[in-house]
Amino acid sequence: MTARIGVVTFPGSLDDRDTQRAIRLAGAEPVALWHKDKDLHQVDAVVLPGGFSYGDYLRAGAISRFSPVMETVIEQAKAGLPVLGICNGFQILTEAHLLPGGMLGNDHLHFICRDQKLRVENASTSWTSDYTEGQEIFIPLKNMDGRYVADEYTLDKLEAEGRVAFRYVDFNPNGSLRDIAGITNEAGNVVGLMPHPEHATEPLIGTGRTDGLPFFTSILKKLVNA
Repeated sequence: MTARIGVVTFPGSLDDRDTQRAIRLAGAEPVALWHKDKDLHQVDAVVLPGGFSYGDYLRAGAISRFSPVMETVIEQAKAGLPVLGICNGFQILTEAHLLPGGMLGNDHLHFICRDQKLRVENASTSWTSDYTEGQEIFIPLKNMDGRYVADEYTLDKLEAEGRVAFRYVDFNPNGSLRDIAGITNEAGNVVGLMPHPEHATEPLIGTGRTDGLPFFTSILKKLVNA
């Protein structure tokens, strides 16, 4: 049976179709999910894609967090459903308290769009097992509110528990504390990151590399072997 991975579309989502394509390239079936629908339609995993849901009014992700679909996502994520939040999706995960900390505006107060080098810090999550710890990859980054922040206790806890999933290398593009680009929850089924792996899955788009594809092959292997 083909693994089914849902991709939620919020008002203002930009990368839902790109994410569906990446899922299809990895060999799974993408399932379009609408933000007003509480039903996840029996998907095996969920991706919250990038974009500017509700125009980032109030705070990035703050309104989407209360979309009907998120009630179900939050409930099932706590029960073990794999969930990946990319850029705006990462912001939504922090607003929903599925991941700790929060996202603020870039420290230079400008939108940034660049190919970004990352280091894989945790290769044991549901979404990162096809990487190796310490591997350096290039993933496109595009955000205005990408500065990850948390109090010192939370940061120390993330470090001690190995829950920093990705870290910026050579250049911190937004002022994120401790160069954090992505984190995971304690169980490893929920991962959020600011860069966009769905834009690095084919040689003809994005970075011209396929460094983002292992996100989607990792979850496929996890679901197939479950």
